[in-house]
Amino acid sequence: MTQLAVDIRHLVKDFRSPLRGVKAFRAVDGVSLQIQAGEVYGLIGPNGSGKSTTMKALLGLVAPTAGSCAIYGKDSMKVDSRNDVGFLPENPYFYKHLTGAETLRFYGKLCDIRGKVLEARVDELLELVDLRDARDRRLGGYSKGMLQRIGLAQAMIQDPRLLILDEPTAGVDPIGSRQIRDLILKLRDQGKTVFLCSHLLEQVQEVCDHVGIIFQGKMVKEGRLEDLISLEDQTEIVLKDADEELVAEIRGLVERTGHARLVRTGRPRTTLERLFLQETQGYQAAKGGEK
Repeated sequence: MTQLAVDIRHLVKDFRSPLRGVKAFRAVDGVSLQIQAGEVYGLIGPNGSGKSTTMKALLGLVAPTAGSCAIYGKDSMKVDSRNDVGFLPENPYFYKHLTGAETLRFYGKLCDIRGKVLEARVDELLELVDLRDARDRRLGGYSKGMLQRIGLAQAMIQDPRLLILDEPTAGVDPIGSRQIRDLILKLRDQGKTVFLCSHLLEQVQEVCDHVGIIFQGKMVKEGRLEDLISLEDQTEIVLKDADEELVAEIRGLVERTGHARLVRTGRPRTTLERLFLQETQGYQAAKGGEK
């Protein structure tokens, strides 16, 4: 059986108030998810839904109140579990006086990479994120999209198997967003595992294999993207080389004509945005009915 890249089981995280008598706030409430190696998994939800807390628990930055998190079979609270992980936070901080190449050298040395190996890695990553022409420009002159791409490069400096990206396209213009999405797909093609959280549903739909919808700390829907956005009560027929009159005919007639080819049959898709609104509003209505 293939080892899971990420295995989160029944995760609970409470944040206690310093004020006496104030009940603890439950940010994550029994979330479970598994990510197979080599896939892109998107965790989506509105602000304050528990996305970032789930990621921080997986990274060992906060201790779970209950449940467990593991990376390639290693407990997330143990330091060695992070050897295979690269992380890009939502608002990464960089030393603006350093150039792009100097920034990658700095993080490479933190990962104990030196000499010719480090220089080759810097060149490779700058090429990968399309910043080779800006390698000697100070980060203070980088755009938001360029900063996010140099952030992705620093997250990959030690060649991790798993990349964790928190809102990777937040505040980035459409062109920069497209570049980052293309880069995520390129990483998947290289066999990397990507776990990203976002509230930008259209972007998630373009890159993810599996999706989880988190709302008010609970996982309300989870599964393969193709399955989640299929409409179970409808069927579509796609025809090739068919005229308008033929399109109006029933499937049996199409099969008998011989000059038209039935390309595929299946279920038409909704959008991830519609699914998200449906599930979260349904969950909220159900919770309201329990009161």
